[in-house]
Parts: sequence; structure tokens; C-alpha cells
Amino acid sequence: MKYLFYVSRNIAVLAAIATLFTLTAYPQVSLRKAMDTDGDGKADLSIFRPSSNTWYINKSGGGFTFQNFGLANEDYMTPGDYDGDGKGDISVWRDTTGVWYRLNSSDSTFSAVSFGLTGDEPVARDYDGDGKTDVAVVRRSNGAMIWYVLKSSDQSFSAAQFGLSTDYTAPGDYDGDGKFDLAVQRPGATATSQGTFYVLRSSDSALAVTSWGFSNDLVVPGDYDGDGKTDVAVVREGSTPTSNLVWYILRSSDGQLQAATFGLTGADLIAQNDYDGDGKTDIAIWRDSTGTFYILKSSDGGLIVSQWGSPNDFPVAGYDTH
Repeated sequence: MKYLFYVSRNIAVLAAIATLFTLTAYPQVSLRKAMDTDGDGKADLSIFRPSSNTWYINKSGGGFTFQNFGLANEDYMTPGDYDGDGKGDISVWRDTTGVWYRLNSSDSTFSAVSFGLTGDEPVARDYDGDGKTDVAVVRRSNGAMIWYVLKSSDQSFSAAQFGLSTDYTAPGDYDGDGKFDLAVQRPGATATSQGTFYVLRSSDSALAVTSWGFSNDLVVPGDYDGDGKTDVAVVREGSTPTSNLVWYILRSSDGQLQAATFGLTGADLIAQNDYDGDGKTDIAIWRDSTGTFYILKSSDGGLIVSQWGSPNDFPVAGYDTH
């Protein structure tokens, strides 16, 4: 099913207006806004229920949203701040038609944009740095990966070949310039071979290459150290369903390893985001068997446990895991 965006990676499984924020807050603010539907500076607990095609959002500022939107067997969850009001918009990309559908939080209007073809992968992020999420897809063709972006700043279209068709997408603002960079994780020859991240920096068009993690690790972008840059990060699954998940994060602030054992291989879906509003990505999972979020707060190391959803739902925050 399309709503399980990263099922192929072995899990049954975007600013208020940009000028309101300092540069060091850009990447995390952009990703947090995608999940912050009430604009209080914290990601909301959100799940999609495929049996009824309904979004259930538990707002951190108080209140709930229940919205029927999308089709479980055809759509990818593509939340983002497409209208630039500082709040996350409910959005999907339909694989069968290549159409983006969304509800604009600024005025509750419905939008539909045709962009992409069947078989593409949606990678909507803020690539032009205007504080709005850009519609974008990746197309794998003839052994190559082509990135197609429709910029919200001027509605111009760009296409760039970056990566191989066998790579995994890993977009993020790795250089901290307020624009998302094209990035991929390239697997090695075997599942436990070294994986390599390739980043095309938007600030200077230079290529950054970092060896990190294993080929079959999950890519979990985020600003875990709060320095305004996306950190190279992966989650490693264990050998059995009851094995722990281990998070390996390369902190961009000091180049040090941050490691955490958090989650279970056969039970949990990745749901990292900034839930406590401190500007850092929190390590987080959603447990399918109980419909419960487990969040390790970066602000104080405390644990948030919140039951939201039911088995076979999908945590919307999983859109940013690859």
C-alpha cells in the first residue's frame, strides 16, 4: 500500500514565514511545520487510517482534527506548509494520476496540482528557501535518479540528475542555508556493507560525501543537535522482531556520534520530529500493536508515551523516513 511509504526498507512500514526565524532554525522548523497543524511550534501526533482514509491529528496546542482525505491504496502522505502560513497542510500525492491534493490551512481551500508520473517518489520540501513547501518528485530511469521540482517562489520548474536509481532519497538542509539539498544514501554491495551519503549542497553546489551506516539502515533525516543543519542519521533494525532499533546520528555541530537504542524492529514505525518545540529533532516511534507514540524528548531526555491511533494505522511523520 502506498501509505506505507518505506515498506521496501524492511519496516511494515515543512517556515511561519521564513523571515520570522533565524537561519539556524531553518531545517528543523521546515520539517516541524509539516506536522504542526496548529502553529504552536510543536509537531502534532498524526496518524492516517487506511480503512477509512481518515487523518487523525492530536494537536499539541489542544483539540483534535479528524479529516477524511486521500486513498490508502493510491496515495503517499506528503504533509508540508505549501501556503506558507506556518502551519502544516494535509496533503497527498496520488501515484495513479500524478496529482497532488491538499487542504490549505490558511483558508481551508482545496488545491490540486498535476506533477509527476506513476512510479515516481514524492520528495516535497522547501528547495528554494521561501518558507513554502515545493512540490517535487524523484524519477528513477535508465539507472539514474532525476529530481523534478516545482518552485513555489516563482512557479519555475527545475530538473536535475543526482543519484543512481538504486539509491535512497535523503533530502535535507545539510549546509544550513535555508534551502533543502538534493541528497541520497547509496547502499553497498551487501546489506551490511557501508552506506554512503551524497549531498549536493545548495549553498555552493559542492558535493559532500559521507560514509555512514549500513546499506539496509533506514534514513532518518533531522536536526538532532539543533545547529540549523540536517544531520546524517540512520536507524538499524535488529535480526528478530523483538530486537531493538538503534539510532546512529552524525552530529553536524561537532562531528560526534550520537547513538540511542529506542524502539523494536518488528513492532514500530519511525516517527522522528520536534514534538517538544526546542528546535531539535526528537527520536520517536509509533508502535503499531498498541497505536502508541513513544517520544524521547531532546529538551530534557524525558519520555512521552501517548496512545493515538489503532493497529494498522500509519504515523504521518513516517513520510520523512526512507
